[in-house]
Amino acid sequence: MSTQATPATITPPLWLLAELTYTCPLHCVFCSNPVDFATHRNELSTDEWIRVLTEARALGAVQLGFSGGEPLTRDDLETLVAEARRLGYYSNLITSGVGLTEARIRRLKDAGLDHIQLSFQDSTRELNDFLSHTRTFDLKRRTAALIRAHGFPMVLNCVIHRLNIDHIGRIIDLAVEIGAEYLELANAQYYGWALLNRDHLIPTREQVATAQDVVARARERIGDKLRILLVIPDYFERRPKRCMNGWGSVFLTVCPDGTALPCQAARVLPDMQYPSVRRSSVREIWYESSAFNRFRGDDWMTEPCRSCPEKQMDLGGCRCQAYLLTGNANAADPVCDKSPQHGIVTAAVAAGGTSPPGRPLIFRTPDESRRLAATPPPIGSGVS
Repeated sequence: MSTQATPATITPPLWLLAELTYTCPLHCVFCSNPVDFATHRNELSTDEWIRVLTEARALGAVQLGFSGGEPLTRDDLETLVAEARRLGYYSNLITSGVGLTEARIRRLKDAGLDHIQLSFQDSTRELNDFLSHTRTFDLKRRTAALIRAHGFPMVLNCVIHRLNIDHIGRIIDLAVEIGAEYLELANAQYYGWALLNRDHLIPTREQVATAQDVVARARERIGDKLRILLVIPDYFERRPKRCMNGWGSVFLTVCPDGTALPCQAARVLPDMQYPSVRRSSVREIWYESSAFNRFRGDDWMTEPCRSCPEKQMDLGGCRCQAYLLTGNANAADPVCDKSPQHGIVTAAVAAGGTSPPGRPLIFRTPDESRRLAATPPPIGSGVS
C-alpha cells in the first residue's frame, strides 16, 4: 500500500544541524562537506542564525548541533550557544578542536554549551596528521584535556576507513586514556570527498570483520567505562540503512549560506530546488517545500522498492547514494541486494584494498574544491 506525506502525517524536526561555516583548518580526505564547498559563500549573519534557531525551536527541534567546517572559526559562536540555551536546546559542538583555547572553552561553558564531540583521525600522530593534512594530533590531545577539565561530556569521533581500520584497538585505547565517555567509530560513508577517495578508503571484508571482533572484545574488557558505537559501511550490508531515519522526518540541516536540506549530502541531487531560510520560514520549509516533500512517504518509489514488503523498514535507503551510484535518485539504493544495480556495490567491495595506480588521494582544500566545481566527476559509477 502506497503512502503519501500530508501535513497531518509530517512530524516536526527534532534535530537541527547548524552548519555555521565551510571554513576549516583541516583538509580531511573523507570530509562530508560538498566537494564544491569553496563556491558557496555569503554565510548567514548572527541575527539570521538566531532567527533560524528560534523558528526551529518553535517547530519542535530539541537537539542542536553546531557544525561546519569548523564552527570555532565563527566569532559569534558563544552568542549562538547562549541563544540556544535561552531557547531550551540541548547543544552539541562538533569540532576538530582547533581554536578551542582555555579562554574559549570557558566562554562556551558560561554561555551554556552542553556537549562537545571531538574528532581524531587516528591514534598516532603520524597518520592523524597525514589524513587531516595538518599537524593537529598534539593539539587534539590538549583539547581533550580541556574538555575534561571543564566538565563537559565528551564524545570522541573517529571516521574509519582502510587507512586506519586496522588501528581500531589503539583508537579505543586512546579514547580510554583521554577520558572519553563515548566513542563513535563511524565508517566512512561514500559521499563528498570520501566518494572521490573511495578507492583508497574502502576496506576489505576481512578488515571489517576483524574490526567488529576487536570492538566486541574491547566492550567486554572495558565494560561501562566507555560506550563504543561501531557503524559498518553501507556497502557491507545486505540492506541499506533508513537514511536520516526518513527523508524530512527527524533531521533538518541548514547550510552556511542558508540552504535548508533534509540531509548534509542532498545538494548532489539534480533538479531539486532547495529552499533558503533567507526567503522562507523554517515552518514553510519543513511542511511545504517541494524538496522536503520529494521523498516523504513511498509514492516516489520505483520497483523493486514499490512492492517490497520491507520498504517501511529502510524507506528505500539513501537517495543521495542511489543517485551517486546509479544516476537515478528514485532508484533502489544499490546497497540492497534486491537492487538490479547491486553489482556496483559488490564490485566496489571486491576492489577494496587495491588502490588504482596513478590516482592519488585528494585532500579537501579550497583550490581542489574550485577545480572540482569546474570539472565535476561523472555521476553514476561512484568513481571519481
